[in-house]
Amino acid sequence: MFIPLHDNTPLKVIRFQLVTVVIIALNVAMYAMTGAFTTEPVLMAIASGWGLVPGELLGLVPPAIGYDPVPEPVTLLTYQFLHGSWWHLGSNMLFLWVFADNIEDAFGHAAFGMFYLLCGIAGGLAHVLLAPSSPAPLVGASGAVSGVLGAYVILYPKARVWILLFMRLPLRIGALWVLGGWFFLQVFSWWMDRANAEVSIAWGAHIGGFMAGAAITYMIRRRLMIRIG
Repeated sequence: MFIPLHDNTPLKVIRFQLVTVVIIALNVAMYAMTGAFTTEPVLMAIASGWGLVPGELLGLVPPAIGYDPVPEPVTLLTYQFLHGSWWHLGSNMLFLWVFADNIEDAFGHAAFGMFYLLCGIAGGLAHVLLAPSSPAPLVGASGAVSGVLGAYVILYPKARVWILLFMRLPLRIGALWVLGGWFFLQVFSWWMDRANAEVSIAWGAHIGGFMAGAAITYMIRRRLMIRIG
């Protein structure tokens, strides 16, 4: 529906969004090693082994590749650094680049890294909750990135964000409207697709990650490096 281009919120505490850049670099490197130059069967084997499979996590289905390369709970972390295509990777990293620097500024480097991973775990668990017996692997940073968006709404609701609407119309609009609208679109999309077993987008991970990010940020907002009322 839209892609973010730039926001008007300057950094106030940190000089550079180091952790954000490291996360982006790790995601790009992982895709280059696992998805960019591999065949479809190999990519599916990697996703099945290192991605989050709800049915396997809950012990409802056997491993698709016959064994587990890592314990199933660990896939709540590893799935966050795998992507299925350059478009999947690029869209997640673009959202992260535009919005995560200010969240890292508010949390500090180390706390932001932990916050990011925790939101990804929350998004993964929300996906499992909504599709507990699914044998399809979940991959992607969307849950964690959604947590960053939830935090941004809490900390910078009045920020102005340049977006490209429908891939062609540039608009400058308030963050609350942009990201609030994005969240409700995820909820609406999940509601419309909830009975469709062939849906390839994990709406639940987006919703769960966003809600976790907003809730965590709201609860600790007075302890952040950048404080709000």
